[in-house]
Amino acid sequence: MLVLAVDSSTPAITAALAQVTTADVVLRAQRCWVDALAHGERLAPAVAEVLTEAGARPRDLAAIVAGVGPGPFTGLRVGLVTAASMGHALGVPTYGVCSLDALGWAATDPSRGGDDRVLVATDARRREVYWAVYAAGRRVTDPAVDAPAVVATRVAELGVSAAVGEGARRYAEVLGLPVRPEPCFPPAEALVILAAERIRAKAPGEPLTPLYLRRPDAVTPKGRKPVLQ
Repeated sequence: MLVLAVDSSTPAITAALAQVTTADVVLRAQRCWVDALAHGERLAPAVAEVLTEAGARPRDLAAIVAGVGPGPFTGLRVGLVTAASMGHALGVPTYGVCSLDALGWAATDPSRGGDDRVLVATDARRREVYWAVYAAGRRVTDPAVDAPAVVATRVAELGVSAAVGEGARRYAEVLGLPVRPEPCFPPAEALVILAAERIRAKAPGEPLTPLYLRRPDAVTPKGRKPVLQ
């Protein structure tokens, strides 16, 4: 089955095609640009390019996988709207995967053995990070958004030995952990691997609900102020 994967939860704009078989997931084509201000401009062309490289058409897709965050509002919505729109137009199921989980799975791939705990941290802006801790490919803590100093205290309590992700790089001194160079952004292959069981089972598609973890800056006014006293 040919599957499209997209993620726009970080400054990386990712699109990839993967072949999902009964036993494996194999990437056929991939594009990844890092530009925090170009999600809207880059993602659709990236999808078109990976389809062309693989010699495939949209109608060949059996499913679409999208990273649902956490991530900044505008960028994250680009990927989810793209995936949802294509899924609806093509009549194929869409599956969501926590973007931190893709990083965590890649950083602690259970097939490589070991049980060390790794912090995954992406940049949440406002001097905060989105984060969770992983071991053997599984999440140990719920996704959260906090200041790096708060995260540093938590990971010390949890016995974390290393960190990955753009947020970990940016705040390495505060976190006090060795930062692995890769993965830095959610890998497309990991997104598909984490959804593969649902894809193979032809499970019903899911609403792609963004994982924001934070209230939006813009809110609807609760009431009108009188002009005249």
